[in-house]
Amino acid sequence: MEFQTVILGAGAAGLMCAAHAGPGVLLVDHARAPGEKIRISGGGRCNFTNMHATPENFLSQNPHFAKSALARYTQWDFIDLVDRHAIAWHEKTLGQLFCDGSAKQIVAMLLAELDRAGAGLWLNTSLRELRKTDDGFALDLDRDGARCRVSCRNLVLATGGKSIPKMGATGLAYDIARQFDLPLTETRPALVPLTFDNARFAALAGVALPARLSNARTSFDEALLFTHRGLSGPAILQLSSYWREGEEIRANLIPDLPLMDLLRAQRQSAGRRQLGTELARHLPARLVDHLATFLPLTGRLADQSDTALAALVDALADWVLTPSGSEGYRTAEVTLGGIDTSALSSRSMQARSVPGLYAIGEAVDVTGWLGGFNFQWAWSSGHAAGTAIAAGS
Repeated sequence: MEFQTVILGAGAAGLMCAAHAGPGVLLVDHARAPGEKIRISGGGRCNFTNMHATPENFLSQNPHFAKSALARYTQWDFIDLVDRHAIAWHEKTLGQLFCDGSAKQIVAMLLAELDRAGAGLWLNTSLRELRKTDDGFALDLDRDGARCRVSCRNLVLATGGKSIPKMGATGLAYDIARQFDLPLTETRPALVPLTFDNARFAALAGVALPARLSNARTSFDEALLFTHRGLSGPAILQLSSYWREGEEIRANLIPDLPLMDLLRAQRQSAGRRQLGTELARHLPARLVDHLATFLPLTGRLADQSDTALAALVDALADWVLTPSGSEGYRTAEVTLGGIDTSALSSRSMQARSVPGLYAIGEAVDVTGWLGGFNFQWAWSSGHAAGTAIAAGS
């Protein structure tokens, strides 16, 4: 069977690309249903984009690469698509947009756009072999246990990264990139909880508070969550994309709290109160109990000098920690790194050295922050490749 375009991967980027790539498109995925990461995202409501999306919210060895695609298909374009399909949505913190109902509405919307474009969709279909031909590509596929062969002029890699292997994630895009001598950047789990040895924070599991998490390169002010394995929450997930094994991180547990002024005032009005009791008015009690194992939190407020209070405040504002690792691809929301952008056109997402081969979405070395940015990259890069293919068909 001959097609103009075959897209490997029926996730966010692949579905978007198929809707814009013109006639003769076949979308292939080994999963039983399309858009599975869309379906589970945002607690089942899909954080489908972010109102504040800019190129500065993305990591890549080439920070300029994403600018073209993001500028030509913006968050406002996707919001307009959502509105045209009458999907109700709302904004949460920091510009994050979610469906009022279910993430399944976004999948249904993309499938409707797929049908409108006349593209085909083969599920339960795996790639067995791929070859370059004079006219494009030949693919041997296993479809529902039966082997079949298809050919195409254009091939799009939209299979994502290695994140969440239990949902079928593999390194297929990287394998194909190597087959065609496309360079790869280092890949690693991103937007992932960090772990600590000896169940260090197990007694604090479930405790959360606003915090500022930082390392030598960046910082994030969002929620911090203690877990049985270590640290999670939006602040940690964000920082994990910038963290490397062996590095220290710093936690400010009182980023917007004038604690020194509050403690001095209480020393005047309630000097008999225990320091730990007063601190538990501002921080979770279980966290205060943990901090008391290595900070001087005993004694009455009246007995604390300004120097002692300042030292305590400084310690709470600069808690130095060294994670032992991360939870890995098992729970990572995305994969950092991927197909090197130096090998791709930023306008079309086509490989410079292999005409007709395209790479989009998470397969590429462009990784967004937490909060809808990775979906926006999927929409933007999928649109860029799709419209480029359609223009050339």
